Amino acid sequence: MSYQPIENYGIIGNMRTVALVGMNGSIDWYCYPHFDSPSIFGAILDDKKGGRFQISADADDVRHKQFYWPSTNVLVTRFLLKDGIVELEDFMPAGLPSDSPEYHRVYRRIRCVRGAVRISVACRPAFDYGRQTHDTLIEANGAMFSAGSLTLALSTAVPLRDDGQGGVSAEFVLAEGKSQVFILGDDYADGVPCLPSEKDTEKFLHRTVKFWHDWLSACTYHGRWRDQVHRSALALKLLTFQPTGAIIAAPTTSLPEVIGGTRNWDYRYTWMRDAAFTVYAFLRIGFRDEAAAFMHWIEDYAAKHARPKAPGAVIFTIAGDNDLPEQELDHWEGYRASRPVRIGNAAVSQVQGDIYGELMDAFYLSNKHVSPTSHDVWAKIRSRLEWICENWQLPDAGIWEMRNRQEHFVYSKIMNWVALDRGLRLADKRALPADRAKWMRERDHIYEEVMTRGWNEKRHAFTQFYGSEDLDASLLIMPLVFFMAPTDPRMLSTINAMLESPRRGGLVSDSLVYRYPPQRGIDGLPGEEGTFNMCSFWLVEALTRAGQADAEKLDHARLLFERVLGYANHLGLYSEQTGPQGEALGNFPQAFTHLALISAAFNLDRMLGSQV
Repeated sequence: MSYQPIENYGIIGNMRTVALVGMNGSIDWYCYPHFDSPSIFGAILDDKKGGRFQISADADDVRHKQFYWPSTNVLVTRFLLKDGIVELEDFMPAGLPSDSPEYHRVYRRIRCVRGAVRISVACRPAFDYGRQTHDTLIEANGAMFSAGSLTLALSTAVPLRDDGQGGVSAEFVLAEGKSQVFILGDDYADGVPCLPSEKDTEKFLHRTVKFWHDWLSACTYHGRWRDQVHRSALALKLLTFQPTGAIIAAPTTSLPEVIGGTRNWDYRYTWMRDAAFTVYAFLRIGFRDEAAAFMHWIEDYAAKHARPKAPGAVIFTIAGDNDLPEQELDHWEGYRASRPVRIGNAAVSQVQGDIYGELMDAFYLSNKHVSPTSHDVWAKIRSRLEWICENWQLPDAGIWEMRNRQEHFVYSKIMNWVALDRGLRLADKRALPADRAKWMRERDHIYEEVMTRGWNEKRHAFTQFYGSEDLDASLLIMPLVFFMAPTDPRMLSTINAMLESPRRGGLVSDSLVYRYPPQRGIDGLPGEEGTFNMCSFWLVEALTRAGQADAEKLDHARLLFERVLGYANHLGLYSEQTGPQGEALGNFPQAFTHLALISAAFNLDRMLGSQV
């Protein structure tokens, strides 16, 4: 075995955790029972010791295809041989009662479509990121894997054998029209359970398909890029944690932004910034329940850790706490030798002043589209806005979570402006008590300061922080949050500067956007990272909004959008970044990218109107 490209994976999930399934039929990432639980299968981070669960055709010259059942998160991996075809269906049940044990199971059914095909199965778990040993017991109905207090069972009618390394394996021939089912789950006190009948397996599959069809039917987007928006919405739904309403940034850790480098971070948590943007994306296409659930998570979970007279917390676990110390797993080599492998995230202790803007925008939209803001929530908002008035002048680590510096990042100042602006709007909408004069004075002060200190006359552009000459793609947010008009000469000049190639001081390479100059080492880390997919979609949206007065810019926005769509993987999924050869880099799939795609598609489609 060797590492698969990151873009070769699809995901299945149940709004509690996900599994990454490769085009070779191998589950190479699966944390159990939740997104941020220790991994059971982690071969994507250590091919030899990470653990995997593979079901595949055992033959040479096998071709692979992978696709989702339409409008679902049921994944099909097809193996095409000279004399046969088999299909592997992978899903986690959804649409069941919240206490159903089926929620904690992975269903895998291999079916022979044509001919007779030899199938190979290998299931070797590696509990607790491979740090904990386990016992393996083969029984009549499958196998049990026990590590401490956790026991998983693999149910199957296929005879298994011990592979001598803590796993089980099997080979068998599947005739045309026949299938075999493998179910991985827990809570089996009396040994491996009998495999459900074919009829029961079909029932769970059809119920899961119906759940996804029913959920997606609420989508209000019917524009030109319906398939891409639907896939992004389905991916975002998989990144929601149903028991609390939390939204995670990505379901993986330590997939590298630079192959062989150290830019490897754990994204299996809730970033206020990412999740608040996700609320906007959900509301934009009609998913009010998901937006409401996240706002309840803030009120019921995250708010318990708020410190009124201190900077707001940046990252939370899905349970709403922010105790996630960063550790390195020295025993794992990392994806394609990209070390270190990290769990937890030290950014939890950073000051990132921009989060208040994203959060206040989410509160404003929730009040407008979901439910009115309550008195108790407003009291907390009001207190935080007063704090912002006194502290927005301080430097911070910024949206890109710089670990080597604090600066007066222009993006952070803009989002502090957004926080005060949305607070004022919300107070006026609901006739809520507020020190309007103070908030307006500070909001306007931020605006004036950004327009003077954030603007670089030499570059004829807004730059990354006060005094910097480097561009920063995060500043494409300016017209998106109504900080300034999309057709303002300064905004157009900034966009034009970014559209230059990196060799000429710009940020764009073949429609893809670097978040800041890749060769400058701004973040103090070695290696040149890839382009940042979210920023590519932000560029599309900024050009779209500028296109209301310039048809050429609108045409440019559409061309860029179509080009960026071409960098999705075969399933329409994106990681955080795209590398120099079009490869996926960083954690996968990433919420930021998919929510930015939704926003760009919505606004571009609306601007194009009835154009063909």
